[in-house]
Amino acid sequence: MSYPIGLVPEALWPAVATIGLMFAFAPWLPRDKVWARACAIGFALVLTWQYMIWRALVTVPSFAHPLDAIVGVIFLLFEVLTTIGTTSTLVTLTQVNRRTQEADAATPWLMAQDPPPLVDVFICTYNEEQAILEKTIIAALHIDYSNYRVWVLDDGRRPWLEAYCKRKGCRYLTRPDNAHAKAGNINHALKHVCRLPDPPDFMVILDADFAPLATFLKRTLPLFKNRDVGIVQTPQHFSNPDPVQSNLAVSEVFCDEQRFFFDVILPSRDVWGLAFCCGTSSVTRVAALRQIGGFPTDSVTEDYLLTLRLEEIGYRTAYLNERLSVGLAPEGLREYTIQRSRWCLGLIQIFRGPDNPFLPRNGLSLAQRVGLVESFLYWAASFPFRMLCIVIPILYWAFAIRAVDAELGDALRHYLPYFISSVAVIYWIGGGRNLPMMAETSQLVIVPEIIKSVVVGLIKPKGHKFEVTPKGGERDRLLIQWRPLLRFAGVGAAIVLSASYAFLFDNTRFIEEGAALSLAWTWYSLLILVMASLVCIEQPRYRRDERQSSHGRAVLHIDNRAYDLDITDLSAGGMLLRGSVSGSVGAPLTVVFRDLHLPATIVRKTADSVAVRIATEEARTAMIRHLYSGRYSPALVDIDGRRVALTVVQRVFR
Repeated sequence: MSYPIGLVPEALWPAVATIGLMFAFAPWLPRDKVWARACAIGFALVLTWQYMIWRALVTVPSFAHPLDAIVGVIFLLFEVLTTIGTTSTLVTLTQVNRRTQEADAATPWLMAQDPPPLVDVFICTYNEEQAILEKTIIAALHIDYSNYRVWVLDDGRRPWLEAYCKRKGCRYLTRPDNAHAKAGNINHALKHVCRLPDPPDFMVILDADFAPLATFLKRTLPLFKNRDVGIVQTPQHFSNPDPVQSNLAVSEVFCDEQRFFFDVILPSRDVWGLAFCCGTSSVTRVAALRQIGGFPTDSVTEDYLLTLRLEEIGYRTAYLNERLSVGLAPEGLREYTIQRSRWCLGLIQIFRGPDNPFLPRNGLSLAQRVGLVESFLYWAASFPFRMLCIVIPILYWAFAIRAVDAELGDALRHYLPYFISSVAVIYWIGGGRNLPMMAETSQLVIVPEIIKSVVVGLIKPKGHKFEVTPKGGERDRLLIQWRPLLRFAGVGAAIVLSASYAFLFDNTRFIEEGAALSLAWTWYSLLILVMASLVCIEQPRYRRDERQSSHGRAVLHIDNRAYDLDITDLSAGGMLLRGSVSGSVGAPLTVVFRDLHLPATIVRKTADSVAVRIATEEARTAMIRHLYSGRYSPALVDIDGRRVALTVVQRVFR
């Protein structure tokens, strides 16, 4: 039966009403108020579950067509599980915790300690190059705190790094083996420092690429005034775009994927007692850690497991949402996939271990049990659901398998209000940090690897090696990740060919009930596949040091002449300035700005700009100290979804 086109406008009225309500009330709702969040989220959840009830009661194909019914039930199952996880997340987002005032209020307590608590800063490294490590080491050595030690924990046992640490004045520690990877490295160092005459009170964990700001300890330590705080976690910020941002050319208009988690989700989880250690950029109470025998080693995500084990003995994790360190996001799709797959496997290992949320009397609170189930559903349900969303149109066009038995008008009446309200609420709460097409692309590019990690973790939870996320290296040429690109191209071709086959040889398919729905679904799937394919084409990055925007001024001294210029941006290795100078490329000069006098050379110049490179190791050290002094901490403004969409369209047709 063909669908009566005249009913489509009527089917859009629920969506129009939803949009009207959102526009009418959203401008008046204060985003940080619990009642406002609860009203907006409650509205979205009502529409979400009316849609899910309709899906379950109306759209599952009849078992008169067994194959349709089986595929439909499987698809519905993963959609329901994904929606349960999303519902849990939305309920969590009804509240938000900002600990900045708490840290301010407890700062006098820290300043009154005599002597101040001793802190050991552990920089964990395995195979990172000097250009990455030097920023972390130098920044750590210049934290503004009077009683701390810096240790470089080198699981690569590299003589050059030992010599570098000695030259810079920090402690160097290695071990005879790499047992239990990062967790084992930390535990070895913990035993070492606890045997010293002056063992530490607190321990900071820094990944090799995460440089702390000077204020790191003075902002985190005050939260330990509460004796039940075992860990203070801070957000992870990045100086470079992740591969999705970079390869879709949206880094100027859209944030990295982790911003939504660290800026929106984790502050809300903190209210419910669900904040957890994320490894780097965290501080841990050593006495609490020693009570549980150090970092747990039965998961490749030892950080999350640490939070659970400490909670079991009465310690909680507090989250301070302040930009106190800067690191490197995964620079390529391969690195991105390795990191996310490890996170997934680690969570599944926790789920299959003694901290399983369904096991009684294991010391977990009800909130942590719910939080673990929510995290499990994110990995084990939402990623297979994303894959099914791409496969379902192929099944319809190629084999006439209908997973959703619905006409377009009926689908619009139920789906659009749910979709619009959910997107609008998440956009409003997160300031645009989570957009559907970006989130779906980020998931799709790693779907096979995540599903593999889920299956492997469920079947064999033990015996997996910790795979380090590679950082650094040369990226000055175009690099195509052929395996995932061919995967997406193949799926896209299958969609186009199957739809073309149906059009050319079985045109009755286009006048069946639900054909219009399948056609709209097909176009959206192709859009996401195109975006995922573009992520596989890695754009070259010519700069070894990431740049920070700056609005200051500097004086260049060249051949006894001084040029006072505006700084456009700067990095550990140099700066770009607006204006013209007399020197030629390669000419030596001295850069003077703030209290720094840096020898440098001209590496590039135009009629209205000049780029200079820092010339000596001492000058580079001074520049790194300056960069991580805390002066360069730009706040992320709300994101304009229209600009993001326009930028993606421009990238598609570029």
